[in-house]
Amino acid sequence: QVQLVESGGGLVQAGGSLRLSCAASPRSSSGYVMGWFRQAPGKEREFVAAISWSSTVYADSVKGRFTISRDNAKNTVYLQMNSLKPEDTAVYYCAADGDTLVVSKVRWAYDYWGRGTRVTVSS
Repeated sequence: QVQLVESGGGLVQAGGSLRLSCAASPRSSSGYVMGWFRQAPGKEREFVAAISWSSTVYADSVKGRFTISRDNAKNTVYLQMNSLKPEDTAVYYCAADGDTLVVSKVRWAYDYWGRGTRVTVSS
């Protein structure tokens, strides 16, 4: 069973930055496709970014502001969020796809989920 633990959320002013982390275990999950999703109050969970060994993909709403990366030695995925906007306020979830090497934007492609970390951007 893969376990994912997010950290790094918090309260930040518009225009600020945060870096989210997602620690995965066990070590055998280090090759999985990893994704970040978010869910704002009253809204559906939506795709933010995903990373495989060789590629990344972003939602249009975060392209150019957010960067996803991974440290395979630490089995950790990061989401660097810059130029934050109030509309980025949400609970951010880390997800892992153990079935394919292809990045996906769809929720049901991911098999494992963390419990989320809250990000609040004040105006």
